[in-house]
Amino acid sequence: MTAHPSSRRVLLTRRHALAATAATALLPPAAAAQSASSESFAAAQQAILAGRVPVTTGLSLDMPTLSENGNAVDLAIKVDSPMSADDHVARIHILAEKNPFPRVATFHIGPRAGRADVATRIRLAETQTIVVLAETSRGLVHRDSREVIVILGACVDGG
Repeated sequence: MTAHPSSRRVLLTRRHALAATAATALLPPAAAAQSASSESFAAAQQAILAGRVPVTTGLSLDMPTLSENGNAVDLAIKVDSPMSADDHVARIHILAEKNPFPRVATFHIGPRAGRADVATRIRLAETQTIVVLAETSRGLVHRDSREVIVILGACVDGG
């Protein structure tokens, strides 16, 4: 005897709902917390700085000042560092001032990387300032920022 097609759909829908619920329960606490409430740009920046005063030298940020489409904005970051075991860039953070989630990306780098260069594409909701913070193993934080004019924004309505 074969199951009625609509009965199979109900069963498959229930299985997908159960799988989605189980997957959400398995998310790490940080991911679940970020999806539940959005951290503000200022709070994200303060959390990374942890009371340190950033220096405005030693970091270069290369990205366009005008982007026709906020879905893919090119970005390249270079940090001057000897990249030795004692003195290297440990993390590079990208923050977007007006995105729903301001912490766009964090790159973890070690001395074996040889250089502190990263390049990526990011999504931007609208015209805004992008801030890059690079933390060194010695506790120093480098900072650079750039305003980007976005013609067609991404990340609209939580997307």
